[in-house]
Amino acid sequence: MNILILGSGGRECTLAWKLAQSKKCGQLFIAPGNAGTVKYGKNLQLNPLDFDQVKQAVINNNIQLVIVGPEDPLVRGIHDFFLEDKDLQNIPVIGPQKLAAQLEGSKEFAKEFMYRHQIPTAQYKSFTLGSLNEGFDFLETLKAPYVLKADGLAAGKGVLILNDLEEAKRELEEMLAQEKFGEASSKVVIEEFLDGIEMSSFVLTDSENYVILPNAKDYKRIGEGDKGLNTGGMGAISPVPFADKEFLTKVEERVIIPTIKGLKKDNISYVGFIFIGLIRVNNEPFVIEYNVRMGDPETEVVIPRIKSDLVELFTATAEKKLDSFVLDLDQRSATTVMLVSGGYPEAYEKGMEISGLENINDSLVFHAGTKLVDSKVLTSGGRVLAVTSFGEDFRQALDQSYKNIEKIKFDKMNYRKDIGFDL
Repeated sequence: MNILILGSGGRECTLAWKLAQSKKCGQLFIAPGNAGTVKYGKNLQLNPLDFDQVKQAVINNNIQLVIVGPEDPLVRGIHDFFLEDKDLQNIPVIGPQKLAAQLEGSKEFAKEFMYRHQIPTAQYKSFTLGSLNEGFDFLETLKAPYVLKADGLAAGKGVLILNDLEEAKRELEEMLAQEKFGEASSKVVIEEFLDGIEMSSFVLTDSENYVILPNAKDYKRIGEGDKGLNTGGMGAISPVPFADKEFLTKVEERVIIPTIKGLKKDNISYVGFIFIGLIRVNNEPFVIEYNVRMGDPETEVVIPRIKSDLVELFTATAEKKLDSFVLDLDQRSATTVMLVSGGYPEAYEKGMEISGLENINDSLVFHAGTKLVDSKVLTSGGRVLAVTSFGEDFRQALDQSYKNIEKIKFDKMNYRKDIGFDL
């Protein structure tokens, strides 16, 4: 089976690594891919948001399965594009259709969905520029800290948590009136702050059935001790040590099952991953957000723990046979640590040469922001590499990742040395 992965980050590199191990994988293509994905398949220089380009690549390379990595093509309707095109409509796409993708594309849509189906989440209200003063009034009814979320896609950076009421009002005005996060913040969701510890649950659904994938916890802040600016993610751990059987049963019964049933009840067809961002408050699960694809860097710890054949898993998804699929998991802990460019998540330089990759032992290195130029691996993004390791527990796995990170060098390389500090 010829397979196309859309995307260019660490998530797509991890999926390529795993798919390439399957005997059922024929030719593997990654579009546009990076310097790491070339080891597992062929990179295609195309823009995943240019659906006509994607169509040509699918036809030219006799693609029989498409996996959509990032959220943008899904929110813009790539799955619908396939279903509506007579040349493409029989090719399975792993990733939800446009309406379903609004679970990530609009915070308000997701909140309304949760309220409608009694899925536990924080109280909220939505505001636009025209209702700015009502937004100020609503903030005054809440206790600090104040949570402001850009309604649309903001590359994981559209959430502010502020302790000062006047600062929260200023930021709300900046988001709505000055488009702090562009069009994404033309509407802002303000919600009550939930005090607890976060984790993520991952589900793959064929629109009828579902399998629960390994859970994970990621670390979003740039600085040690979860200080500083939000990033796309600085590291992750799987499984989550505090998520015991009792808590995970609550997650399945109160969140996962109502989500799957809610989609069916609302007549929303959903084929693909559901990422559920959770917070545990007094041992009760509350949903912070949905994403409509695998998380990054969580993919770099979740996928390596799946021992089952990934092509078989995706085929079962496409054929609506997940009810009979038995997922085989590695019971060890996996951790990943992101190596990022100096200055990230603000301004950073690209084009730094990376050395030492050939010296890595007993860890996996997944490329995120890299490119190949004259056989040299150069940095091309903020998050550059993910170093993933296994261990009997997360501490042992982290030790292995940090040991190997010492062998990797590029100018101004930065990483967090305290992943898992709060566990």
